[in-house]
Amino acid sequence: MRAMVLEQQGRPLALRDIPCPVPGPGQVLIRVEACGVCRTDLHVADGDLTSPKLPLVPGHEIVGRIAALGPGVAGYDAGQRVGVPWLGHACGTCAYCAEHRENLCDAPLFTGYTFDGGYAEYCLAHTDFTFALPEDGDPVALAPLLCAGLIGYRSLCLAGEGKVLGLYGFGAAAHILCQIAVWQGRKVLAFTSDGDREAQDFALRLGAAWAGASTTPSPEPLDAAILFAPVGALIPKALKDVRKGGRVVSGGIHMSDIPAFPYADLWEEREIRSVANLTRADGEAFFPLAAVAGVQTETTAYPLEDANRALDDLRAGRLQGAAVLVP
Repeated sequence: MRAMVLEQQGRPLALRDIPCPVPGPGQVLIRVEACGVCRTDLHVADGDLTSPKLPLVPGHEIVGRIAALGPGVAGYDAGQRVGVPWLGHACGTCAYCAEHRENLCDAPLFTGYTFDGGYAEYCLAHTDFTFALPEDGDPVALAPLLCAGLIGYRSLCLAGEGKVLGLYGFGAAAHILCQIAVWQGRKVLAFTSDGDREAQDFALRLGAAWAGASTTPSPEPLDAAILFAPVGALIPKALKDVRKGGRVVSGGIHMSDIPAFPYADLWEEREIRSVANLTRADGEAFFPLAAVAGVQTETTAYPLEDANRALDDLRAGRLQGAAVLVP
């Protein structure tokens, strides 16, 4: 099968013919219909996340159809459409798993990081971390929901129920989350890179009440701020933008160092929280919510062999919404 392979971090992916994997117990083989290109993939390729399996097939926003069942697999059918997220398996025995917090598992497996992912014609997935998806949906449109959507949703849950929400970095996750927050009746303020008028117009088109540069003070106090831009300097900025008792949530897996800031900016019961991975319960709650809220993803499709171009476009900020690879 064809796959885009990361052979060394910091170098472009290589198109290779590799053996098609065989599903083991508890696994299914998936024929990939589409795989989203996530900023986490960029962090893996560039070396910001330092412990990938190498060589590696990246990709963890996978939509596909089951091609083969592993021994003992029940409850799935050949040809069924499923989605595969970043958290690909949890041990089920550590203290965190026992508390239904498998996102913090002590011995996790991550799709497209510790085992091969979806930048390929076929991939394996553990059945306990796959999600049933609509049979008639567009696979390209569905793909970003598997990480940008799920992490955005978890970030929103951790942000609380406040009515005024700031989104910092308006890419794949924020464009999904904005639609959900507006549907919930929240007021969304979008903060983008300085001068990125295209991203600001994109946010306004999706229902944001205001859009401007992330260096600009918020036009009103925020109940919560969610950061998707991997820029540590935005943490102190967001703390200044949230009201007393407000919360700043970092939705990324990697961020540049957070600079020192005065304790006064954190005082008055402001909080900083990070988001780690996802739980199966997140998916069970998010996918029906996205359908009811009428979420429409904005995507740019690339052939599988153009994965490096998709990563470059993401790195350079040339995308609105999400990039998706199509084998």
